[in-house]
Amino acid sequence: MTTSTTLLRVLLLAASALATATAAFAQPYPTKPIRLIVPFAAGGPGDIQARIIGAKLTETWGQQVVVENRGGANGIIAYELGARADPDGHTVSLISAGFTINASLYPKLPYDSVRDFAPTTQISAGPAIVVVHPSLPARSVKELIALARARPGHIIYMSAGAGAPSHLAVELFKTMTKTDLLHIAYKGIAPGITDLLAGQVQVSFPTILAGLTHSKTGRLRALATTGERRAPAAPELPTVAEAGVPGYAATNWFGLAVPAKTPPVVVSRLSQEIARVLRLPDVRERLLTQGMEPTSSTPDDFSKYIQSEISKWSRVVKASGAKPD
Repeated sequence: MTTSTTLLRVLLLAASALATATAAFAQPYPTKPIRLIVPFAAGGPGDIQARIIGAKLTETWGQQVVVENRGGANGIIAYELGARADPDGHTVSLISAGFTINASLYPKLPYDSVRDFAPTTQISAGPAIVVVHPSLPARSVKELIALARARPGHIIYMSAGAGAPSHLAVELFKTMTKTDLLHIAYKGIAPGITDLLAGQVQVSFPTILAGLTHSKTGRLRALATTGERRAPAAPELPTVAEAGVPGYAATNWFGLAVPAKTPPVVVSRLSQEIARVLRLPDVRERLLTQGMEPTSSTPDDFSKYIQSEISKWSRVVKASGAKPD
């Protein structure tokens, strides 16, 4: 076989591969039901948001978006399923702030938080709320800091579990304020709130939805919210940064990601469609009732945000010595 013949065959094979890839990208998307893996039990904020968005995408695309709840292990079970799925855009993972915390909290994960996922878009963000039991004589963040410094290790705070956002948010607060609060981890926010209401623990940084109702009835005292700006659900409350801890921010957020190697055209289509859904007035209103603001982003921007969150929480995990349950 001559050199020219060999070269011709190589060129023909390359052209054929290119044509096949182009034809694959040109196929309509989606071509079958979409599996939306949620790392939480049904009924929680993340599950509710996934179902709201899934229903709207189903209406638009004519393909069913099937929400699959895979709770447990701080989301690791669900994230591993998402990472190992076929990269064709028909398996989507709901990810949250806990996804970025896991990257440093667990010494060995069955997936790589950056390498194995293609971030699609953020969908919402919302602050936690700083609440204390009324028996604690602290009516502001500055008073809480002063009290904690005067009584190191004696004020107890609760979280939804070791490594949960409600845990690391307080650890960040402790690091930045040089205070010592005693941590008790619960198996979920509900039993922790029960003990907080009873005064068995004194402090918590739960989601704004979990804490605001009880603060409005006077059973808890709200001091601040943890976002970068004031929360629409409680604009009267200062942020922690405004209240005396400059630079502090701890945001609960949700977003969507697909397996790495998913074609960029599919990632872009998903991002654009979800951004459109988030602009719908009824969707926006329903997310706001969950204490979350609709927040879409480009795949590139979301990827950068995830990496910045991984870096941020890795420093907190290291400083606090946080360990998984």
